[in-house]
Amino acid sequence: MTDIAFHFNAPDKVAYACRLLRKAVAANAKVVVVVTEAQMAHLDESLWTFSQLEFLAHCRIDSPQALRQASPVHLACDLHGMDALTPRDVLLNLGDKVCAGFEQFARVIEVVTLDEADRQFARSRWKQYTDQGFAITRHDLKLKESAV
Repeated sequence: MTDIAFHFNAPDKVAYACRLLRKAVAANAKVVVVVTEAQMAHLDESLWTFSQLEFLAHCRIDSPQALRQASPVHLACDLHGMDALTPRDVLLNLGDKVCAGFEQFARVIEVVTLDEADRQFARSRWKQYTDQGFAITRHDLKLKESAV
């Protein structure tokens, strides 16, 4: 069964995603990131520039085959374009809805900001997962900051 985790109280969804992706890639995980079309360019640029000393290899889910095979991070607006080359380790959802097909992944991470609208969308996603019988792990990022 897919492991699902919600990471709450992220100050900035894209910046937090970059840090999560750096950690996942360092652990040799392959990740699909679902973002809205409006977020896509910002995330793509951030993956190039969030650290002066690092670059996180990534591509779009519809990129040429050779690029997709070489990239540990695939960016998508939904999971409809998945094929045999699409990694199934981790799904990082930055969108507002549960991704159709999420159960094909070993792990799903949902990132939730402090924005009230984002929190409302997260509550809806949480309910959808629990209604389907999935157990959810909760990570409160505010508690982690205060512990440091």
